Amino acid sequence: MKLLSRLNMSLLSAFLFLFFISCGDKKDTFTTTSPNSEFSFTLKLDETTAPVYSIKYRGKEIIQPSLLGLEIDSHKVQNNVTISELETQSVSDEWTPVYGERNRYPDTYTESLYELGGYNLPVKLRVRSYNEGVAFRYELPEVNSSLTINSELTEFSVPATSKVWASNRAQSEIMEMRVSEIEEIVERPLLIQPEEDLFLAIGEAALVDFARMKLSNKNGGTLVASLEGEAVMNSAFSTPWRFVMAGKTPGQILENNYLLLNLNEPNKLDDTSWIRPGKVIREVTLTTMGGMACVDFAVKHNLDYIEFDAGWYGNEYDEASDATTITVDPKRSKGPLDLLAVIDYAKSKGVGVILYVNRRALEKQLDEILPLLSSWGVSGIKYGFVNVGPQEWTSWLHDAVRKAADHKLMLDVHDEYRPTGYSRTYPNFMTQEGIRGDEESPTNSMVLKTLFTRMIAGAGDHTNCYFAPRVDETMGSHASQLAKSVIIYSPWQFLYWYDRPKGSRPGDEGAGGSKSFIQEVPELDFFDALPTVWDDSKVIEGYPGKFATMARKSGENWFVGSLNGEESRVFEIPLSFLDPDSKYEAAIYTDDSTVATKTRVKIEEKEVNAQDILSFDVKESNGVAIHIRKVN
Repeated sequence: MKLLSRLNMSLLSAFLFLFFISCGDKKDTFTTTSPNSEFSFTLKLDETTAPVYSIKYRGKEIIQPSLLGLEIDSHKVQNNVTISELETQSVSDEWTPVYGERNRYPDTYTESLYELGGYNLPVKLRVRSYNEGVAFRYELPEVNSSLTINSELTEFSVPATSKVWASNRAQSEIMEMRVSEIEEIVERPLLIQPEEDLFLAIGEAALVDFARMKLSNKNGGTLVASLEGEAVMNSAFSTPWRFVMAGKTPGQILENNYLLLNLNEPNKLDDTSWIRPGKVIREVTLTTMGGMACVDFAVKHNLDYIEFDAGWYGNEYDEASDATTITVDPKRSKGPLDLLAVIDYAKSKGVGVILYVNRRALEKQLDEILPLLSSWGVSGIKYGFVNVGPQEWTSWLHDAVRKAADHKLMLDVHDEYRPTGYSRTYPNFMTQEGIRGDEESPTNSMVLKTLFTRMIAGAGDHTNCYFAPRVDETMGSHASQLAKSVIIYSPWQFLYWYDRPKGSRPGDEGAGGSKSFIQEVPELDFFDALPTVWDDSKVIEGYPGKFATMARKSGENWFVGSLNGEESRVFEIPLSFLDPDSKYEAAIYTDDSTVATKTRVKIEEKEVNAQDILSFDVKESNGVAIHIRKVN
């Protein structure tokens, strides 16, 4: 009898539990866990009934309870909110990019959709817990009239004493400090180190037609999403994704930067045969003679493009400038420039031409410029000094990317634009600055900060130079420049930004160009062989501002770059990434003051295999570059 009573009570308890669940009751904590169980996102209401979330990595809370929400039409919802879970699904997939840092990207996550009640309309929160990090965004339904998102209430709470590498603008200096010391709005991705063996990055993905987000410090360790203006919606709408990545090392986060691509829509171009990554030399003289010389140099040194920068159609800063004409700016060049003849000559040699056009001409002439330059046979455009930040200019730029694709034109975007993964959707969007590149004469230490912060966002046009005096004066060394071309990823890799080849007119260096000519030093073989996109990429070791070694694979060969900061150190490079059953030959490029060339780069050839560990004593601000070829 007692057994039967206990059984009846158990059945009654089970019935009541199922009844409450079926009525949508009262679950107050919701968790979305990644397939590998390393990341989890927890959503609940705090004591004021405001929605808060937290994130754990390997069981450790990396984002402490933090506020969620939006201000819509000047109405903030911070209490009396309800949460309901609408659906959860698991996805395990992978995809092949048109080009990238790998030839396959995994796309594995658990996704939950929640509804946040309390607004005048149903606001949903979509959460994805990936094996590489966590991302979430707000989704709003179809509306009958426009709504204005005045601000975003999203917070990211971390220990105030955490170390952070922050910059105020896309191309400003990256400073190491504590989170509590952040006083101005800072860029994203933001790299944070709460503990010795824990790093995390906070950022934004899939920013297409919304106001840009940066981060401000609310009080000590609470970072707040700071939108650059309001966003107006007239139909169903999703905000960009907010993501948090984590790893035991900063290199682990950098290796996983494809997460931003995963958060964007798949490729929308049916035909991508015309999209061609490659190496670029900038033509600095704006003359026919200089253009022809650059084409000949490109053929000799296995470059794919020459680029004519500002000045080919007049003063780029003049509102009256007309990019449908070829009118050389006399402040930049004496000319003459027969640009169409150079384009035809380049095409006959298999070399493409890229033209720079400033935003002033783009904003008033875009629909005229794109078909015209395409008819000239131009391969791509560098959009110059584009407006960024507010929703209006974010939408304009990505529309300009789509329009360029309609005319089979590839793009490089110049200045403050920072990528959020749109090159997956429109792979004609090759690269962008938004980086403290060689135009700013960065030290190796600054480049090593850039590597582990800005490069999480995606490709960066670093405007690499090789023979410019600044390399010896402030930027480290020539072996460093070789190494930098490996570690800083860009499908369009500019290698000779301030350099000009023989064949240009003597004394005709143009705007910012070198007075002397490119010298045929032996180590240019490294650049000649260098790919710009990869089948695999690995961060061997590294720390922001201090040191880094990366290895990248193309076909059967590997390229390795080691960059050193402000202290001499021994670099130990295990070659375990090589095929253990194969033999290889390595060409090793190091700085050596005894070498009798202007660039002082030593080249050593040796046989290597997967069991080898290469060791180098590297002085401060020096580097190592290695080209490893498989022996058949």
